[in-house]
Amino acid sequence: MKVVAFNGSPREKGNTYFALKMVAEELEKEGIEVEIVHVGNKIIRGCVGCNGCARNRDEKCVLEADNYVNEWVQKIKLADGILLGSPVHFAAMSATMKSFLDRAFYVASVNGGMFRHKVGASVVAVRRSGGVPTFDQLNNYMNYSEMLMPTTNYWSVIHGLKPGEVEKDEEGTQIMRVLGKNMAWLLKMVDYTKDKIAPPEKENKKYTHFIR
Repeated sequence: MKVVAFNGSPREKGNTYFALKMVAEELEKEGIEVEIVHVGNKIIRGCVGCNGCARNRDEKCVLEADNYVNEWVQKIKLADGILLGSPVHFAAMSATMKSFLDRAFYVASVNGGMFRHKVGASVVAVRRSGGVPTFDQLNNYMNYSEMLMPTTNYWSVIHGLKPGEVEKDEEGTQIMRVLGKNMAWLLKMVDYTKDKIAPPEKENKKYTHFIR
């Protein structure tokens, strides 16, 4: 089994990376491969709402200026689970991470729900405040996609300023450790039951609005 982790921090080895590594170490102990992809140092344009991916249905975003998004969509498609990690910028995820997630998850949704029933979790690294709103933002993508989300014993937010300082956050490190253990357990349960229990049938999405 494999999990792909996405580091939304501009810093390759900042506290977001350390948080992802804490979860990854628990997964690796259970024989689950983890690849960490650095998103935050790339230049990624936001979704322009052109609906080209919905028309083409080729599992690709039509914006070709950056090829990262389509490459990462395929990584998620082939993986058993994903980890999303972001620092906190003005009580929100990093801009580059949002651009990536908006495009990747929209491509997945209009191409048959590509991420449906994969296991997904998110982590946040923050100096002081804004961690929970950012955690909520990351989770929204997975919730919308019918992904299976493991839990831990508190919100998955860890605190520190300088790179590596999060390792001094005793509660935060426990949160990441427990998340990793629970994620490994859920991944194994999904794998064990895939030929034993049929998943619920996918329903076609209904779109409504409030204009009468």
